[in-house]
Amino acid sequence: MPNHQEIEQQIVDKHDWIRVHGARENNLREVSLAIPKRRLTVFTGVSGSGKSSLVFDTIAAESQRLVNETYSAFVQGFMPTMGRPDVEMLEGLTTAIIVDQEPLSGHPRSTVGTATDAGALLRILFSRLAEPHIGTQKAFAFNVASANASGTMWIGAKAIERNVSVVGGMCLRCEGFGTVTDIDPAQLYDASRSLAEGAITVPGWKPEGWVVQSFVESGFFDPDKPIRDYTAREMHDLLHRDPAKVKVKGVNTTYESLPARVRKAFLSKEKETLQPHIRAFVERAVTFAKCPECHGTRLSELARSAKIDGISIADANAMQISELAEWVRAIDDPAVSTTQKVLGQNLDSFTGIGLGYLSLERSTASLSGGEAQRTKMVRHLGSALTDVTYVFDEPTIGLHPHDIQRMNNLLIQLRNKANTVLVVEHKPETIGIADHVVDMGPEAGTKGGAVVFEGTVAELRASGTVTGRHLDDRVSLKPSVRTPNGKLEVRGARTHNLQDVDVDIPLGVLTVLTGVAGSGKSSLISGSVAGLDGVMTVDQGPIKGSRRSNPATYTGMLDPIRKAFAKANGVKPALFSPNSEGACPECKGAGVIYSDLAMIAGVAITCDECEGKRFQQEVLHHRLGGRTISDVFEMPVADAEEFFGRGEARTPAAHTVLRRLLDVGLGYLSLGQPLTTLSGGERQRLKLAVHLADEDSRVYVLDEPTTGLHLADVEQLLGLLDRLVDAGKSVIVIEHHQAVMAHADWIIDLGPGAGHDGGRVVFEGTPAGLVAARSTLTGRHLADYVGR
Repeated sequence: MPNHQEIEQQIVDKHDWIRVHGARENNLREVSLAIPKRRLTVFTGVSGSGKSSLVFDTIAAESQRLVNETYSAFVQGFMPTMGRPDVEMLEGLTTAIIVDQEPLSGHPRSTVGTATDAGALLRILFSRLAEPHIGTQKAFAFNVASANASGTMWIGAKAIERNVSVVGGMCLRCEGFGTVTDIDPAQLYDASRSLAEGAITVPGWKPEGWVVQSFVESGFFDPDKPIRDYTAREMHDLLHRDPAKVKVKGVNTTYESLPARVRKAFLSKEKETLQPHIRAFVERAVTFAKCPECHGTRLSELARSAKIDGISIADANAMQISELAEWVRAIDDPAVSTTQKVLGQNLDSFTGIGLGYLSLERSTASLSGGEAQRTKMVRHLGSALTDVTYVFDEPTIGLHPHDIQRMNNLLIQLRNKANTVLVVEHKPETIGIADHVVDMGPEAGTKGGAVVFEGTVAELRASGTVTGRHLDDRVSLKPSVRTPNGKLEVRGARTHNLQDVDVDIPLGVLTVLTGVAGSGKSSLISGSVAGLDGVMTVDQGPIKGSRRSNPATYTGMLDPIRKAFAKANGVKPALFSPNSEGACPECKGAGVIYSDLAMIAGVAITCDECEGKRFQQEVLHHRLGGRTISDVFEMPVADAEEFFGRGEARTPAAHTVLRRLLDVGLGYLSLGQPLTTLSGGERQRLKLAVHLADEDSRVYVLDEPTTGLHLADVEQLLGLLDRLVDAGKSVIVIEHHQAVMAHADWIIDLGPGAGHDGGRVVFEGTPAGLVAARSTLTGRHLADYVGR
């Protein structure tokens, strides 16, 4: 029998594993497994197989929930409220830090510098060394305005006069935004109408709404008088009047002029984050110009006047981070040696993860998902924490093969600090560095949700799973390429870091635009190609809409489905819409009850009335092909394509849309899955499926369509790209995946480096020519990939 000491050691060893028992979150099927701690574990499997459900929605979610529960009830009131994941038991959890692809703050004042420690450290450096000395680090902060105040403070019966002065670095003209706006009043109203008739044309501001009623009931205007008949005084009140107290619907409120209301409602966020129709209105009504006083630096003249060796903080913020790091290291002053060292390490971390081409003044809203994820990594690389769990969501997204090795080294660096690193990933280069691999499957959606393999990378290759069979897949160069039937001429492109680029993009073929991250690929497309007649750009940006939106509503297939149900049952189509007459009255057709309570994060609870089915009980008595409308919302696309393709439920209009969703690799999505839960790659492929029906689009531009695709799914994507070209379309793909490069008819390679070191065309020609030349980083990596 084991002695007491051996038993204690066994208990200790038990905690070297994270143990999952009976996980049922989303499509997981009673998953149980043990994950080694202080190791790098990669989770892989086809798209929709349950990787994220296991790693993010189960392990990481429960870890964060348990950590939150350690705080007082008062503090918890300000923190996200999380429900317990659907799992029987979790053992051995450590504090989880999630590094995902969610965009960083979209606020116009949020920059790479403010989102990391680099901005604060740089301000401290300038506050200590800059001449002339102008104050503390606040004097160099564009988010802090200078202010002076005085007053009387009473302590008991004693009055003390206090004067308070704050020196901030904000440019007062633009309020730290770097841009000034001018609003065209003619775009805000229809002069031929009165306020009561809907004269205000701002999107979403209805005549009966609160904002418009604040004008109607202000007493400053005759609500039935057309605006064109207003007196000079009335026009001044409408467009320029200072805020005033008024009563609207019996409630005291503040009246503001129409342009002031527009600024507050629409100009407090980055334009890229607005819904399409709102963005169109803003672009039509508002002009954005660089602030003439601060020249776009956001900083006051005082903040810009203090310099270190002739460099102001505005100059430093504008530098490429790799160059800024060199400048910081060159400073020789013992008084700031500690700050200098920490800032230098922080800036070097950017370069180490392939973001040395950014600048600290870069708006966070302009970062891609991959750039945002890597920026978040900077916060953790210098951390003194050990024995925590880091969770990454496809960290290689947006990375050139040359940069993937850097990312792998960083993951290993985190693991070597005695941390547990969990990575959801498809790239074989990252799977190859894993200490432990968990392969999910065997397929997607309802046919997935199981662990089909656990073990080493070598064992995975011999396992016979889909991932194991495709791990060493290589696409050969095409024996022949298509001949172009025209060209898009780009001349003198200078957007961002492009250096007067002249290039011809061939038409009628598959063209791949590649190069290291930051080399200028997206700048070339956004500045010179997007927006041209016949060009359809399909990116990974969020799909605007409410959390009630789903693939069925977004693609328009719900309309023919509703009509088919109505015809089969002799009732109105409106009964079969979760947003109309047939909706459950309790959850209004959402299937869940959302609680949005002030600062507490929203929580979704399955509706008790309809049990998550979205519809009233009497609606569920109506069937089509033996299925209810609720059953249809739960169907994966692949099952729905078969269901609506034949028999009693045959619905050609819906079937056509479902076929396109299958073509773009979304067969595992359920028709009712909220769009807010889709990844960037899934959103792009969903948009592409919709645009495939657009006959007017002659050129498709796709931004990394392999994002989120399993190795086995890339072949299907290549088939889709071929079908588009064979149908007479021109396809331009921004891509780093070597399989897509090898399959191209023409390659345009930008570089040779990133930022200031990029922005030039370093190769244009066929993939075979790129491999033969081996003159660029891309050429060398592609040659290794195809075995040349």
